[in-house]
Amino acid sequence: MSLKAVHFGAGNIGRGFVGLVLHNAGYELVFADVNAELIDALAGSSSYLVREVGAGASTSKVDNYRALNSATHEADVVAEIATADVVTTAVGPNILRFVAPLIAAALAKRDPARAPLAVMACENAINATDLLRNSCVDSIDDPSFLGRAVFANTAVDRIVPGQPEGGGLDVVVEAFFEWAVEKQPFGKDVPDIPEAHFVDDLAPYIERKLFTVNTGHATTAYHGFIAGAVSIADAIGMPSVLAEVRAVLAETKELLVSKHGFTPEVQQEYIETNLLRFANEELTDTVERVGRQPLRKLSRNERFVSPAAELAEQGLATDALVRAMGAALRFDVPDDPQSVEMLELLGSTTASDFVATVTGLDPEHPLFAAVVAEVAKAKT
Repeated sequence: MSLKAVHFGAGNIGRGFVGLVLHNAGYELVFADVNAELIDALAGSSSYLVREVGAGASTSKVDNYRALNSATHEADVVAEIATADVVTTAVGPNILRFVAPLIAAALAKRDPARAPLAVMACENAINATDLLRNSCVDSIDDPSFLGRAVFANTAVDRIVPGQPEGGGLDVVVEAFFEWAVEKQPFGKDVPDIPEAHFVDDLAPYIERKLFTVNTGHATTAYHGFIAGAVSIADAIGMPSVLAEVRAVLAETKELLVSKHGFTPEVQQEYIETNLLRFANEELTDTVERVGRQPLRKLSRNERFVSPAAELAEQGLATDALVRAMGAALRFDVPDDPQSVEMLELLGSTTASDFVATVTGLDPEHPLFAAVVAEVAKAKT
């Protein structure tokens, strides 16, 4: 019997990373998305290509998939999930609450004799699957139906830049990728996904990725934007930007080494690998795309405030992380609604109120005063 995976989010990451890995594992894919144009294109096609760039690059063909509009064909999506083996998402953490009701409805209809559904949210957020599960709890009348699924957190890492106009369904991605999944929720019945890495303790992988790749990428974008760079590769090639990124990653290195036991040498090697990834000129990623949604990136459990808060609590340096937050405050991109909202809020509130509202830091927190001072600079 063939295996089936329903994947929410048919965008570049969904097609070029999660969908590709599931396809390579032999799953029949069902893409679900609210983007009618994209879903219609997928439904009208038989395959697409994923083109890797960088060391070890190759081109893969993805086929054996179907596509459903999760806004207009909810019942069909629910029916597919009810008989699926795996459900994954790549929609953004804030969209998980809209996906949850469909998963919850499917679990209520799922044959209890079937093996539990494996649910994995593949988002750039800590414990995103927990967020999805909590939203499922809120969406279902009988929580016992949740026993028909196994919810496992993941850490995902692959740079998928904005795609060229007219590229169709084909996706350009970097050759490097990592998909780590916590093993414990599955017991002995771990899903057969060879290119995913099932681990006993996911926390080190999540935070290493978030506080190195995402923190470094965003730092490059915000300082690069101020310096006038267009692409991430151009930005990291500027000595002043590279110096800020190295300073930020030196601070997060201190946290990761002390908290998770990575050796300084191993973490430094990981940093150098990622700096090379950022400098890959074949990944035509822009500072505007990577820097978008600055309010989310400045929130309490995200890539800047979370590591800086823990470092401050230990009395360790946070100067570079705070400077990166200040650079984010100068991200003036009218096409990005969060940039517009952030700048309006910056101009209409006090520095203290802004920090409390945006970062979620308490005024008594040891990081609060430093961030307030940085916000005050941005307001002048």
